[in-house]
Amino acid sequence: MATRSLASSAASARCSARGTARSRRVVTCMAKKVTGVIKLAIEAGKASPAPPIGPALGSKGVNIMGFCKEYNAATAQQAGMVIPVEITVYEDRSFTFVTKTPPASFLIKKAAGIAKGSGDPQVTKVGSITTEQLREMATLKLPDLNANDVEAAMAIIGGTARNMGVEIE
Repeated sequence: MATRSLASSAASARCSARGTARSRRVVTCMAKKVTGVIKLAIEAGKASPAPPIGPALGSKGVNIMGFCKEYNAATAQQAGMVIPVEITVYEDRSFTFVTKTPPASFLIKKAAGIAKGSGDPQVTKVGSITTEQLREMATLKLPDLNANDVEAAMAIIGGTARNMGVEIE
């Protein structure tokens, strides 16, 4: 019994076949090889080739303007928010990216109307937020948090607020 070769040479670029005359042919196709993952926090709709984006992507050989245009288009409706992004770079210099929810500290500062958190949060309180605001933030952040429900997410966001010197009313 003779072994069969791969029918398509297009699949052979990243595929390999193995097997014996008595077993079924096993074809293993590999996905693109990942060469790096870059994590950045960029203001929505305002990505530009200037630092820190340009040097971070340029060192991996990514098309910087291509990323900036795609990111700005994907985040245009969230203007004014800081949106973290995780960029996966492949060996052929292509990329994919996943946008996350805004950082909890950014949401807390925006809701409390403060520029920055307290230097000594146990002593100095710099602002306050309501439980309704906390619930909105927890609902927004739920997909990115290690929480099963909104109450658990509220506890996580509430801890962040307390560590920033923001009281919850």
